[in-house]
Amino acid sequence: MPKIKTRRAAAKRFKVTGSGKFMRRHAFRNHLLDHKSPKRKRFLGTMAVVDERDADNVSAMLPYA
Repeated sequence: MPKIKTRRAAAKRFKVTGSGKFMRRHAFRNHLLDHKSPKRKRFLGTMAVVDERDADNVSAMLPYA
C-alpha cells in the first residue's frame, strides 16, 4: 500500500502535544492591532487546543502526527 500524504498546509498550522492533542494559533493577531489591548494581544499570541469536534478532521489531514 502507498503511504498517505500529509496536508502540508495543515502541517504548518497545527502541532501535536505529548498527549496527542492538537494545538493551534489564535485568530485576530496579524493586523489592526493598535486598538487592541496589550493583554488581549498577549493572550492571542498563545497556543490553543483544537476543539474535540474538530480534532478528527485535523488528524485526518495529519495521518502520521
